[in-house]
Amino acid sequence: MYTSINGVKKRYMNEANANGFDGSQQDVSPEQELKSKTQLKQEAELLKKLGTDLVQLPQATLMQFPLDQELLDAILLAARINKKKDGYRRQLQLIGKMMRQRDPEPIIQALEKLRAPHLAATQFFHKLEQYRDWVLTGDTGIQQLLDEHPNLDRQKLRQLQRQAIKQSQNNKPAAAAREIFQYLKQHIEE
Repeated sequence: MYTSINGVKKRYMNEANANGFDGSQQDVSPEQELKSKTQLKQEAELLKKLGTDLVQLPQATLMQFPLDQELLDAILLAARINKKKDGYRRQLQLIGKMMRQRDPEPIIQALEKLRAPHLAATQFFHKLEQYRDWVLTGDTGIQQLLDEHPNLDRQKLRQLQRQAIKQSQNNKPAAAAREIFQYLKQHIEE
């Protein structure tokens, strides 16, 4: 199962490209044209999953996607159908069929753009956590951080590091470690 749209794109692009399928109606050599029934079903399933991800998006967001009116109407109808009913499954099948007749790349790119801000924020927080860990390791970590971000205050970082070490030795909550994170968050730009 796919849990994110990035998984859909990666799986779709990896499997589909490995099978010579790029979603467009280009001139294809006879060797690439012959696909097994399994390959065709896998491609159809990937496009159906892409359609399922589209159904889960709000209507206002869908309006910004490069969808033709027929496909948009099918997606909006699927969103209104009770998901426990068989009609929902059939509507998803129809969306998958419609997706096979269209180039999915612009839709995949639009979904990536939609997800990109969240991913960037997550990566930024992971980087800040890494910097905090550098500060907690000692003077070499602080120097490494200052080499990358010279606008930080060495004295403040060392003070917070000493507090964090004292708190961990006394088995107290890591308030100083959280304070280091907040300090880094305020002084390092995304």
